[in-house]
Amino acid sequence: MNSASEVKSQQNQGFLGNLAFNIIIPVVIMSYASSEDYLGPAWSIVAALSFPVAYGLWDLRSSGKINGFSILGIVSVLLTGGISLLELPAEYIAIKEAAIPGAIGLAVLATQFTQKPLVRVLILNDQIINWEALNKALAVKNRQKQFDKKVAVSSYIVASSFFLSSALNYVLAKMILVSEPGTTAYTEELGRMTALSYPVIVIPSMVLLVAALWYLFSQISKITGEELDNFINH
Repeated sequence: MNSASEVKSQQNQGFLGNLAFNIIIPVVIMSYASSEDYLGPAWSIVAALSFPVAYGLWDLRSSGKINGFSILGIVSVLLTGGISLLELPAEYIAIKEAAIPGAIGLAVLATQFTQKPLVRVLILNDQIINWEALNKALAVKNRQKQFDKKVAVSSYIVASSFFLSSALNYVLAKMILVSEPGTTAYTEELGRMTALSYPVIVIPSMVLLVAALWYLFSQISKITGEELDNFINH
């Protein structure tokens, strides 16, 4: 088994790789190589977006299983590249940026009425929760319906995080992408939008996701009357 330090090191490497390939490298290329003296507007976009696509494909291959969110990320990057290279109005980028998290938010709400709510994939997956132990504890105290109601509340919190991301994505794109598509200025603005996406969009959304996770964890302890540690996979 991997030691705790090895697991932490792998998580840090994954985070740093994600940050480098999806944010830092594309931003640097679009910000500093988009002039005609270097790659130019079009080729700088191709070069910049090739990194998150390559990283997404590598992640899919290394994980050995299909990850819907990784595929969605790759599709999002390809759409950004396609819209930019076709020199379509910036409005299309803004709509695309808002549509993807908005669709996920709607999916979270819709699947809440199914046997497998999407919130369980997002924050209560098998890597975190020992579902066998939790289901046994809920069955013993006949608290399954009560727990399902708490999962529903967390679904609304998670969905709100994606709707917030959708709104912020749209506003950010509308505010930053103001130059003519196909120009160096437009490509630089695309890089600036990518750079600002982390502090402006990801952080507020993560706060809500963490709030949903904290809420469910606290409810698990209250409903079962047991320590949360009993249901956490180590």
